[in-house]
Amino acid sequence: MSNTIERVTPDAQRLKEVVAALLREARDHGVDQAEAGASHQVGLSATARLGDVENLEYTNDRGVGITVYKQSCKGSASTSDFSPESLSEAVSKACAFAENTAADPHSGLADAALMATEFPDLKLAHDWPLDAEEAIRLAIECEDAARSADARIENSEGATVGTANAVRAYGNSHGFLSSNRKTSHSISCAVLGMQDGTMQRDYWYTTSRNPAALLSPAEVGLEAARRTVARLGAKKISTTRAPVLFAPELARGFMGHAVGALSGGAQYRRASFLLEAAGEKLFSDFVQIHERPHLECALASANYDAEGVATRDRDLVVDGVIAGYVLSSYSARRLGLTTTANAGGIHNLVIPGNAGDKNEIISSMQRGLLVTELIGQGVNNVTGDYSRGAVGFWIENGEIVHPVHEVTIAGNLRDLYGRILAIGKDQDLRGGIRCGSVLVDDMTIAGD
Repeated sequence: MSNTIERVTPDAQRLKEVVAALLREARDHGVDQAEAGASHQVGLSATARLGDVENLEYTNDRGVGITVYKQSCKGSASTSDFSPESLSEAVSKACAFAENTAADPHSGLADAALMATEFPDLKLAHDWPLDAEEAIRLAIECEDAARSADARIENSEGATVGTANAVRAYGNSHGFLSSNRKTSHSISCAVLGMQDGTMQRDYWYTTSRNPAALLSPAEVGLEAARRTVARLGAKKISTTRAPVLFAPELARGFMGHAVGALSGGAQYRRASFLLEAAGEKLFSDFVQIHERPHLECALASANYDAEGVATRDRDLVVDGVIAGYVLSSYSARRLGLTTTANAGGIHNLVIPGNAGDKNEIISSMQRGLLVTELIGQGVNNVTGDYSRGAVGFWIENGEIVHPVHEVTIAGNLRDLYGRILAIGKDQDLRGGIRCGSVLVDDMTIAGD
């Protein structure tokens, strides 16, 4: 028998039939509204460590969920069994739960007029006919490249090659029923280096919906080794205030705290440092944040959100001013607003740069800290207080002079966002927020 993941292929039509059956059953139970989703994902992952196979995993996961609304009461149930008996039982349980929950006038489906009606091909599915033998070979190749790159690489946490093929169908009692297929592929590697009795660790990865867009295994391994070796000889610095440059892979998270604070849930719970901030100027004039749901092959693209609402281009920040929130239909109703088609999350936030890449920004800095790793969860979404352990490199006169570890960077996000001096054009495309390096003026850096 072949060991490629193509021996099982998610069937979009079958999933739509399951969703339709659930909705019919819910209607027969006399509910006011109902929505259902069914998903099926198959995948393969191989991890190699020290030149041998450490883990080989094949996944074949599927599930279905039904949510019903009756007199503003909500009930949900799920199952991994697609048999008619199990589907019928799931609907019965969802209806029973609805009868025992409190009414919520804000619950229910998104408005029917907002449902998606056009479904352009966003090129989100690109198969990788990868079998276990080839996945293992690529993982070993990646790790070998890292381990042989420098004599100071002494150990490895391994290299992993993975691929997944997923289909999800969604429908509701408005008559909406659609499915989409997405693939995701990745290669990653983490190694450890030793110098003067001190060990450092770093990693690198590549991910894309299209395997042709991945870095080669050797490129990933070499970059993991380069980053690890660069950290050897790291030292503390004295407590100071200085500019901080977030590398692109961290900048998207730093900017993402604003998105979380602008989410509908944080707003209606009144648990946000950007409470009722629409219309306020938060960033410098040059900062723009665009949502672009229809970028081809992007990791967060979608024609509709988790409620079937059609996605559209919009601007979250214009000339530094907050233009709106990130809303599902429920949070929008709680706030007296209209959904922004963000049930289930954001869809490709694009933050244009006003400067060159990371190296160009470094060359413009008299002094400061380049941050390449953040440690801990020291972000308070209610107050905006920000305090994270950091690892990186100290900059003097436009050049990196030595690696830095065991420091903490701190400030308040409202203030820090206003202090952004530059955003690089070196966008990291490996997530839902596309952002380049971010330079923030005058942060507290706590060291010795």
